[in-house]
Amino acid sequence: MLSEALLDTVIGRYKVGSILNIPFGVGQPREVWIRFINRIQQRSLDELGIPCIYGVDQIHGASYTQGATLFPQGINMGASFNRGLMRRCSEISAYETRACAIPWTFAPVMDLGRDPRWPRMWESYGEDTYVNSQMAVASVLGFQGEDPNRVDDRHVAACIKHFMAYGVPVSGKDRTPSSVTRNVLREKYFAPFMECIRAGALSLMVNSASNGGMPFHADRELLTGWIKEELDWDGLIVTDWNDIYNLCERDHIAASRKDAVRIAVNAGIDMSMVPSSWDFCIYLRELVEEGQVSMERIDDAVSRVLRLKFRLGLFEKPFWDTGDFPEFASDEYAAVALQAAVESEILLKNEDRWSGLHGFCSRGRMPIRCAASTEDGRIRGRATAAMNLPEITIPSMRLYAINSTMWTMSPVWSMRRPAMTTGRKNA
Repeated sequence: MLSEALLDTVIGRYKVGSILNIPFGVGQPREVWIRFINRIQQRSLDELGIPCIYGVDQIHGASYTQGATLFPQGINMGASFNRGLMRRCSEISAYETRACAIPWTFAPVMDLGRDPRWPRMWESYGEDTYVNSQMAVASVLGFQGEDPNRVDDRHVAACIKHFMAYGVPVSGKDRTPSSVTRNVLREKYFAPFMECIRAGALSLMVNSASNGGMPFHADRELLTGWIKEELDWDGLIVTDWNDIYNLCERDHIAASRKDAVRIAVNAGIDMSMVPSSWDFCIYLRELVEEGQVSMERIDDAVSRVLRLKFRLGLFEKPFWDTGDFPEFASDEYAAVALQAAVESEILLKNEDRWSGLHGFCSRGRMPIRCAASTEDGRIRGRATAAMNLPEITIPSMRLYAINSTMWTMSPVWSMRRPAMTTGRKNA
């Protein structure tokens, strides 16, 4: 059950205008999503007269919805080099996401994966700037449709992420600092974001970490200068998970949480992703009353949030019905998922009989699984087969567990070292 007491606090008292995460902590059927979000919308309209915007990480299909079609991860799609297929997969993901009354997805991911230790390599399109730019633009067009100023009810707003250099942490660990020079940031890491904004991307999520000692959430030159002013962009910038408070509690550049809010908002943050408290609302109001955050900055941020909601048609159609999306989880969509998996397969020939590869496939059989979703134990859009491989030939793939029962094979389209790596996907 949705907590009416929390609704009263979050929306009634603190006037929160955006919510994310999964109802009750696990993937839900469409009916639960729709009932859940419709109730939030009703309370928002009754209290504020403004609809709420709900967002989730639907990166490779409607992955938080039971029975939805899943697609290969980004590293697979990069391996396909097929922009049209990338766009089609994102179109289907948008359709099945909107079928749950969700209008906003935190995708695509265009972090250049240039360090094999980085544990989220599978989410990106690989290491190349051009490939990331092209595939991400195709994904944005698939998610949003042809007109970003009027996104129809079969599409969603894209959120390009993570701005930027997220895939090259010095430590190799997730959400940790990078050390990239300004000219390389500009030439390599900024380019995919620039191309997506020119293609109409409506929102952007910021890198959780820092670069050269400066947290991205505090860098006004990048957030306001490079993105908003140089590109004349009127979209929305949202933080990643709890990252404003990290300016104080992890990065130690702010004296307090309140000071962290001041730094981030003045740097150009328009929406704060605060997962576990509503102190942000209190701090921001105090900062405005004290003159530390200007009303001009507040008006700019509010305009960007409202603009996104208008472009998504949330004022015109805030409520949804389960019967509106007859193609949800169709066989046609499953066939596209299988096509994407097939086109992203890569084989390496082990001509030098490198011992690590030889030992891995010495039994001559390896299971192949392509991205999809399961419902009642049935596999949709997934092909599972055993390969009878010669001992000198193996698939060049990174295997990542995306939960305890589902695996996806991620071909590395640009191999620099003949290594097999495994790792669990972080939340």
